Formats: sequence, structure tokens, C-alpha cells
Amino acid sequence: MHWLYIVLIVIGSYIVVSIISYLIQDLFFFHPEKLKRNFRFKFKMKFNEVQLKGADDCLIDGLYFPAENAEQVIFYFKGNTRSIKGWSKFAKDFTTKGVSFFLFDYPGFGKSTGECSEKNIHANSQIAYNWLKDRFGEENIIIYGRSLGAGFATYIAKENNPSLLILDSPFYSIRLLVRYYTRILPLRWLLKYKSPLNDYIKEVKCDVHIIHGDKDITIPYRFSLRLKEINPDKIELHTIHGARHNNLPKFESYHQVLDEVIHERR
Repeated sequence: MHWLYIVLIVIGSYIVVSIISYLIQDLFFFHPEKLKRNFRFKFKMKFNEVQLKGADDCLIDGLYFPAENAEQVIFYFKGNTRSIKGWSKFAKDFTTKGVSFFLFDYPGFGKSTGECSEKNIHANSQIAYNWLKDRFGEENIIIYGRSLGAGFATYIAKENNPSLLILDSPFYSIRLLVRYYTRILPLRWLLKYKSPLNDYIKEVKCDVHIIHGDKDITIPYRFSLRLKEINPDKIELHTIHGARHNNLPKFESYHQVLDEVIHERR
């Protein structure tokens, strides 16, 4: 009976760990920075704060950085940390290339309100996309998805007809990404966030450019290699040699790729 007692303890512990993992998975996926409603953004660049009515009457808070005489706009999906206050530093990487820049906070981030669910992020993303579409036209929208934001970006790209989709350090699927960090949990039943980017990308109608550092250990480079294999004729992979997950903009080759990709759309 001693072995049976051990088996029961192991099974019970596994169940408890699984339940805890289900309950706290939001802490793994999202690390929001909250801002007070009266917080005032301050940047050296010209910008406008944009507030839209989102899903379930929540607030979508975004920032728009216009580039002089720009026809194109980047719809930027940020990663899973901080708020647009910090992520706005990347606006100059695009406005200096003659492209306007827009990003927004997911529900529960910054000033944005509402439940941070996959459904609400998709709904709010579509509302923000429509706002850009009314001002620029779909033919001038470039969707850019960074890290975890790559999944949301690809979903919106497949649901619409943007000019281009750029993925920066993307994952293959949430399940595979979590499996990379842990192999013992029953992910099929535990994950609240599915984001099967690998399935979404099959339905994207525009060209896709992936930019990934080959030294990335947060989201391994091999995920982008697998994404490329889904449709080699439509998906182009740009390897930034020596780059990790959070330092792509420090490499001149990254900016060269952006220049080439953006300018070829004009």
C-alpha cells in the first residue's frame, strides 16, 4: 500500500499544480502597467492621444504619432509588459522612415479598461483598426506585431486586408510557447489564451515579413523558422544575427530590414 500512497500524493500534487497554473496564468502572460485616468503623456515627438469606445463599453487608450506627409501608418501591437507610455519609444523607428505610428493599450493596461481576455483584445483591436482604416484606407495600413502581440496582430491581419504584416520575434502558438517553458502540464485544458498564430497566418492574404534574432531564448528563433515553412512563397524571414529578444532595434540590420520592407510598399 506504500506505493499506492505515493501514487496518490503524486496525482494529487499534479492536480493542485494544474489548478494553480490555470488560476494564475494571467500573471505569466501579462504584466500590465496601470496609469491614472488623468495621466498626461509627454514626448518630444508630435503625438495625439486617442480614446475609443471598446468592447463591453470599456475604454481603449491609444497614441498616434504622425509622420510628415505620411500616407502609410504602422498599427503596432506591443508585447505583454508595461503600457504604451514605455512602448511609444519605438515610434521614432517608423516616423523617421516617413510612416505614421499608432499603438494602443490592451484592456487593463495603462488607461485602457475592461477584462484582459483574448476575446476583448481581438474586439478592441478591430475597433482600433477601423479607426485607422477610416483615416488612411486599408491599402496604407501596415500591421506590426511584437512578441506576444504578434498573435493579436496576425489575427487582425487575417480578418482584414492590410497592406502588409510584419512580425517581430513571434511565437508559433501559445501552446508551443508554454510547452517550451514547461512540459508537465495538460495545456490542452489549462490554457485560456489559445492564439494559434500558426493557424491564423494561413489565412493572411497580404505578404508577411518576420524579423527575429537568432540568439533569442525568450521566444526561440526556431519558431519563426517553422512559421516560414507554412508558406515559403508568401512569408519572408529576416534573421538578425546576434540579436536576442529585447535588443533588435540596437542592430543596424534590423533598421535596414524595416527600410526595405516599408519602402517597397510605396
